[in-house]
Amino acid sequence: MSDALNCVARYGAGVGRRRYAALLRGINVGGRNAVAMADLREAFEAGGYQAVSTYIQSGNVLFESDAPSASFEDNLEAMLERRFGVPLVVVLRSHRQLRNVADSAPDGFGEEPDTYHSDVMFLKAPLSSAQAMRVIELRDEVDQAWAGPGVLYFARLSERRAQSQLSRIVGTPEYQRMTIRSWTTTTRLLGLLDERRVG
Repeated sequence: MSDALNCVARYGAGVGRRRYAALLRGINVGGRNAVAMADLREAFEAGGYQAVSTYIQSGNVLFESDAPSASFEDNLEAMLERRFGVPLVVVLRSHRQLRNVADSAPDGFGEEPDTYHSDVMFLKAPLSSAQAMRVIELRDEVDQAWAGPGVLYFARLSERRAQSQLSRIVGTPEYQRMTIRSWTTTTRLLGLLDERRVG
């Protein structure tokens, strides 16, 4: 069987093997939970995940798998805790879901990086965007927030970002089920997944 036919037979013409971004919460922040990216990649590869790569040092892992994704988050959290000895929250998004996050952003979001700091708060189920919005505090003329598909979009006026109320979510239970990425990182992760050719 040719390589091309073998690939079709195994992955269903490229639809069986899917692309994912695993967003880890709380590593390499303020000197806590230090994890080298090489070790993180090795852990994913040892767990049977394919085409593993990382982006910057804040716990962004791109990988591919043809396994059912229903329990990926739980499996990854258990695997990483065994490997590194600390409990880590993993928020998983498929390539399609990450594309939806980018496509659903408010008009103009992230397009004025010199004026606004724009972030995406990725929410871990069962936390919904409606629930998360209820604990978000906004300072007039500084903060803006919008609910999205499994995320909140948050923008802070750059010249007044020290006055932002964003940090007030830290003490809430909801904060334990979210991880934040800048808009630049979010769109870069999507671009890296777009560049891959699966199958």
